[in-house]
Amino acid sequence: MSKPSTRTSSSGPTALQTLGERIRRERKRQKVTAVAASEAAGLSRVTLHRIERGEAGVAIGAWAAVADALGLAFDLIDTKAAPKATSLPDKIRLADYPQLKKLGWQLRQDTELTPAEALELYERNWRHVDVGRLTAPESALIDALSRQIGKGRPLV
Repeated sequence: MSKPSTRTSSSGPTALQTLGERIRRERKRQKVTAVAASEAAGLSRVTLHRIERGEAGVAIGAWAAVADALGLAFDLIDTKAAPKATSLPDKIRLADYPQLKKLGWQLRQDTELTPAEALELYERNWRHVDVGRLTAPESALIDALSRQIGKGRPLV
């Protein structure tokens, strides 16, 4: 059985390369060294670098361990499912979405965000979102933000 290719195709990087780049960006944003992140995940530094390059030969458990060590969570999106008809509003009121309100604790409660700002706030602080407490409207908002602005990529 041959290994899946991780080479960049003419249409751009593979999904694993994109995910690896996002993990690396988040690690650097948190100012966590590769050594500290690999130790926290229980992996070698070499394995961490292989993940950050998007190599397909790395076990999924290693990917999950790194994500967990960085306070990230994986989410799977069914790209074949019919997109929901939820349209994005021009402005998103912080007070209308409990988890978004928690993430934007430093902002006034009557603050209105653009959809791009709301997605950025969710993505940057996703590890603080209590997924079990998402309301149906907030879940629909996150799904619409991910599909329409985030190009369907998971919030990691």
